[in-house]
Amino acid sequence: MLFQSPGPIIFKFGFITIRWYGMMIALGFLLALMAARKLAARNSMDSEKFVNLALWSFLIGVLGARLYYVSLNLSHFIGNPAEILATWNGGLSIHGGIIGGILASCVYLKKEKLSIPRYLDVLACVVPLAQAVGRWGNFFNSEAFGLPVGDDFPLRLFIPPESRPMMYHNSKFFHPTFLYESIYDLLLFAFLYFFAYKRLSKYPGLILCIYIAGYSLGRIVIEQIRIDAVASYHGMPVPLLVSAAMLAVALCAMLSVYKRGVQNQQPSNQS
Repeated sequence: MLFQSPGPIIFKFGFITIRWYGMMIALGFLLALMAARKLAARNSMDSEKFVNLALWSFLIGVLGARLYYVSLNLSHFIGNPAEILATWNGGLSIHGGIIGGILASCVYLKKEKLSIPRYLDVLACVVPLAQAVGRWGNFFNSEAFGLPVGDDFPLRLFIPPESRPMMYHNSKFFHPTFLYESIYDLLLFAFLYFFAYKRLSKYPGLILCIYIAGYSLGRIVIEQIRIDAVASYHGMPVPLLVSAAMLAVALCAMLSVYKRGVQNQQPSNQS
């Protein structure tokens, strides 16, 4: 199956330009919000405050995603400061978005005196859905692709010459890693939303840990064939290192949350 982007722009009207990248991010957010509201309502959570939480975490998450990306490619943006705000050209790091979104959510939930673990668990269930849809923005921008593949490879992505790395300039087809991650994120969403949440809601915070661990594991695997890392440390792509660190932290936190949940469910000794 061959994938080829029709281009990053949907249409232009005067000075207004509508781009696929922003459209896919917005669509992913709306679908995730709809799914989250249903899950929150089934668990007696304040739906209005949940919408406010989702908007707040989304906006700060996008800001965090952009700042993270800019920090990894600082030498380029120092010479081109006007491009810092040009998010329509791509350049949003999911790791920065996750960190920014979690921090913003914690601030909002603490201010509203709401349960941080419970509300974050609901968000964690639907974030993979937003990511699965948002990854298609990379497709339209001809970015986030992997190593070259042959003309007969089952899944191949055509990358125009101007978007190819210099060392692969003569290659036409590449691994559609945006698609791999989109499918993986969709499966992670289905697992968390339809299976895990109902069974693990008695362990507040555990779903969040599973999401971070699950996403990080998938990213570690897919990162092995991506060729667009903007920064590296001792030859290792920074996204790969960050994913490994997040996986380790999430696994440790998962164990702690589970143990605390088991202890809270045990009947207290009466004298």
